[in-house]
Amino acid sequence: MTHPTDGKVYDVMVAGGGPAGSSVAAFAAMQGHRVLLLEKEEFPRYQIGESLLPSTVHGICGLLGVTEELESAGFVRKRGGTFRWGSNSEPWSFDFALSEKFAGPTSYAYQVERAKFDQLLLDNARRKGVEVRERCAVRDVLEDDGRVRGVRYTDPDGAERTVHAQFVVDATGNQSRLQRYIGGQRRYSDFFQNIALFGYFEGGRRLPSPNSGNITCVAFPSGWFWYIPLSDTLTSVGAVVRKECADQVRGDRAEALSALIADCPLIADYLSDARRVTSGRYGEVRVRKDWSYLHDTFWQPGMALVGDSVGFIDPLFSSGVHMATYSALLAARSLNTALRGDLGERECFAEYEARYRKEYQSFHDFLVNFYDVNRDEQQYFEVARRVTRDTAPGAGAFVGLVGGGASDEAALTSESYRDKRKKDLLDQSRAVHHEGHRIQLQAAFGEAVDDTPLSADGLVVSQDGMHWEKSVTSSTV
Repeated sequence: MTHPTDGKVYDVMVAGGGPAGSSVAAFAAMQGHRVLLLEKEEFPRYQIGESLLPSTVHGICGLLGVTEELESAGFVRKRGGTFRWGSNSEPWSFDFALSEKFAGPTSYAYQVERAKFDQLLLDNARRKGVEVRERCAVRDVLEDDGRVRGVRYTDPDGAERTVHAQFVVDATGNQSRLQRYIGGQRRYSDFFQNIALFGYFEGGRRLPSPNSGNITCVAFPSGWFWYIPLSDTLTSVGAVVRKECADQVRGDRAEALSALIADCPLIADYLSDARRVTSGRYGEVRVRKDWSYLHDTFWQPGMALVGDSVGFIDPLFSSGVHMATYSALLAARSLNTALRGDLGERECFAEYEARYRKEYQSFHDFLVNFYDVNRDEQQYFEVARRVTRDTAPGAGAFVGLVGGGASDEAALTSESYRDKRKKDLLDQSRAVHHEGHRIQLQAAFGEAVDDTPLSADGLVVSQDGMHWEKSVTSSTV
């Protein structure tokens, strides 16, 4: 059976308009590529995952050109996090400013209403030249001679259509039906098998300034709670419950959430004068399962996975949007480089996969240790130093990790950190060869900084920050 076709071939076709999809589409369109994005829903729409990290706010969003829009959107500023966790019976807090990677005037992130935030990113993709079609659900992919060549989708009128592209990107999230075409399997974590039950409350208590915008995470017998201030009065509240405690989330969801809150004295106290929202997009008590997984493979010829389609890690450190948009940046570099013909497709996407896996593993390994609630915060800080191999004193390594900077991808860190690194290199350069110094600065201070390949034959980021290239070291050996 044949279906109507769009009649032109795009360079990139993205399925899914969330942060990963809109970011990878925009990054490709900004390089002059013809990009189509198909989104099954009509924005704005509800989505979970409201707590962002500095790496997304000041890194990805800066590269996308939406910094001013974020600043004027009225989102709650998040300067760090507060935990009632571990052997310390009192809540303890950290500030993003404690890490050199996020120090300075940009040492904050935002708590966002995702409907508004995702709309902002999708509208930006349109402005960057992406052709966006909403209410268009991608059903399956078109394959020919071992390569993905496009997709079949249903348009807003219910008609089946086809579109062709040199590359297809699956950004349809944790419920993706397209990831099966990539080969391999989705591997779920043996350790993180939790269930989240969550709702929204008006009138919840706030921490004293300057921590009033912090996310608060509180351990309790069945798991832990998140408490995210989305405005002066609206709070996202969720219980992440271990699999063996699943019976506590069965039955009436609202009653189950109330019972869990009652079992966590700190959260019960914060909500003592609050009421749960029972209407509108925030009126439902929702459940989400299978929090942590990673796909075996990230790509096949003509197709790649990004965002929650490729992986997700336990939400304790609010890494969801960070990992999604970081995957978008890595995949966009691979797409841009392959489309320009500088390097082969396999080499480009192998670099994407290697870098994403490294960041995912850093969060995973640290989280496994953090779930040991018999330690105190100083021991957690030491674990962060060991996992990331960061020698920063005190809470520096911990904040660098949970702020999204463990990859040392300077496109994700603040200008102040890049400026400091540049000054250090300039100070050290007086005794080194001029040409070597020039190459070092070019590699280090384009739009993204990454002058060290992950492996002997790995790639580095180009000066414009949007492509891969061979490292000077590997190409001159």
